[in-house]
Amino acid sequence: MSENGTALVLGGGGPVGGAWLTGVLAGLTDAGIDPDRADVVIGTSAGAIFGTRLACGQPPRELYERQLSGADGIHLNVTTLQTLRFLWAVLGSRDPEQSIRRLGRAALTARTATPATEMTSAVRQLLRGATEWPTRALRIAAVDARTGEVGAFEAGGKAGLVEAVAASCAVPLIWPPMELAGRHWIDGGSRTTANLQLARGYARVLAIAPVPTAVGPHPSAAHQAADLTAEGTAVSLLTPDPTARRAMGRNMTANSHVPAAARAGYTQATAVAESVAEVWHGSGR
Repeated sequence: MSENGTALVLGGGGPVGGAWLTGVLAGLTDAGIDPDRADVVIGTSAGAIFGTRLACGQPPRELYERQLSGADGIHLNVTTLQTLRFLWAVLGSRDPEQSIRRLGRAALTARTATPATEMTSAVRQLLRGATEWPTRALRIAAVDARTGEVGAFEAGGKAGLVEAVAASCAVPLIWPPMELAGRHWIDGGSRTTANLQLARGYARVLAIAPVPTAVGPHPSAAHQAADLTAEGTAVSLLTPDPTARRAMGRNMTANSHVPAAARAGYTQATAVAESVAEVWHGSGR
């Protein structure tokens, strides 16, 4: 952690949100901002996949073009019953701690159609060869299913990179919790979609959050950005604008929306590049 460094925070949002995110990364890069040169990359769920690929040397333009071509597609079969069980668990309490523990218990007891080995295999494929921890700083967020605490996996720890990313992507009731280091982990975006708090201590933060707020009584990305700003951090937070939201649609697993979401992210990034540069290059607060 560095009081003078930069942190790139990439949030979750399923295949569609991830596509928008890659468009933003490519648009900012083409505008001369180079988000991939951050001192640390912090990824959650879809952001963990693309953050890992970025930290391992895959350029933003390549990530973006693969979304345009549909080369990174993944099929998530989410049933109505799974959705209802998820909502029942997470909305059953207005207390954030109780809400996340309810969701964790539901995830631990659910019978999912996808075994953990298949989930890990799918994540390995999505990482496109980025399967070993990179030399640059990378932090992967996941949530302890029993305690509700957010943890961060990184190089030198007890988890391999693929397994850490799989834990961050383990959507409760859709994919099974990932067992690592004696604990069970669910999707890192279960209580906050981007985990900006993991960037605390860095001077400048660029956060790209495809989904601004997690389901349930949890802090939004904007709320977390405000907390960091109050502590003296310069923060640039990007969430989908109205045009991007229309392109993305409501179903974040719809592969048919992926190319349009990626293009919308690129267009939005081009429009806001100047304001992002003021923060990222150290000329703004």
